[in-house]
Amino acid sequence: MTTRSTLLVGTAAGLMGIAIAAMPPVAGVLHRVVGTTTTDQVAAPQPAKRPAADEEPTPEGVVRMDERQVQELGIRVQPAGGGTIARDIHVPGTVTASADRLVRVPARVSGIVAELRRRPGDQVAAGDLLAVVDSREIADAKSEFLAAQRAEQLARTVFDREKRLWDRRVTAEQDFLKARADWDAARIRVDLTQQKLAALGLGEVEVSILARQPASALPRKEIRAPIAGRVTERNVDLGGAVSPETQAFVVVDLSTVWVETAVPATDLAFVREGQAVTVTGPVPDLRGEAHLIFISPTLDSQTRATRAVAEMPNPDGTWRPGIFVSATVQTAEQQVQLLLPREALQTVDNRPVVFVRTDGGFEKREVTLGRGDDRAVEVVSGLAAGELIAVTKTFLLKAELRAGSDD
Repeated sequence: MTTRSTLLVGTAAGLMGIAIAAMPPVAGVLHRVVGTTTTDQVAAPQPAKRPAADEEPTPEGVVRMDERQVQELGIRVQPAGGGTIARDIHVPGTVTASADRLVRVPARVSGIVAELRRRPGDQVAAGDLLAVVDSREIADAKSEFLAAQRAEQLARTVFDREKRLWDRRVTAEQDFLKARADWDAARIRVDLTQQKLAALGLGEVEVSILARQPASALPRKEIRAPIAGRVTERNVDLGGAVSPETQAFVVVDLSTVWVETAVPATDLAFVREGQAVTVTGPVPDLRGEAHLIFISPTLDSQTRATRAVAEMPNPDGTWRPGIFVSATVQTAEQQVQLLLPREALQTVDNRPVVFVRTDGGFEKREVTLGRGDDRAVEVVSGLAAGELIAVTKTFLLKAELRAGSDD
């Protein structure tokens, strides 16, 4: 080989070496294609490992949530503490006539209705004439009284004469004593016959004028209103027969009415006689104020509720018996040691729970509930005063708890 050829070969070899040196290392790729392995083979990419914290399972009943998430969700946390319960109890009711102001007027005698002076709906004053009954019974009683009254007057005249004679010692003592005994017996007879007339419904004024009345008035029995009020029933007809037990009229004073309600057994601990009651009628703006006057000591075996009666003024007669109303009993405030807003409570597996704040989120806590009102409820056990609990949007924590259990 000539010197020139040697020089060209060397130059070419050098250039090839430079080119090969400049190429990227692809040995790994080439070796993978042909199925060979070398120490410079490129490793396949592996999936990133989760942090160690994610690999730990979340304990049951725990919702993981940091402070930022709590604020973003709008969950408010506050310490558990005491408070007062002022429960308003809402119950349906019915307006009824006050039993203290309702009078059933009997005929009191046997006879025939001769006159009717009032009809249902009439307003009457105490003592107003309602009806007149012709009665042989009342005629006999009046006659007995008048006879006894005359006998008493005669006995008194005899006694006065015998007393004057005895004072002058011109008559025997036996005659004087007999005259006094006869007068005492006559007075007793008058009292007995007057009481009989009173039992038949005659007042003192009627009895006092009997002696001045004509004989035709003897069978006349007047039925009068015992109180001021309104006639709500008339159960006799003109010419009809009546007996002492006949309920001739019903007179009601509606200036005060009752509201009959039924309080559930669960609310009885909050109800007391004397408490205020707000009554709402079936039409707008019909409201009244009443107060409880009676709470039955027994429960109805069917409804498990007890009868409660409120008394309400009704000066203009707006509240008519029979109206259906809604009654709200305003109960007295009661102090409890641990009170939670109802929004803080959720139900999980048919048990009431709250969510207690922890370092990593919230922990479900079962609690036992006691008394409560429309806004809050007492916690009897399961929670300590001062523990931080979620009081708003707890339904989000319940949903997150369920989602975690599904995973």
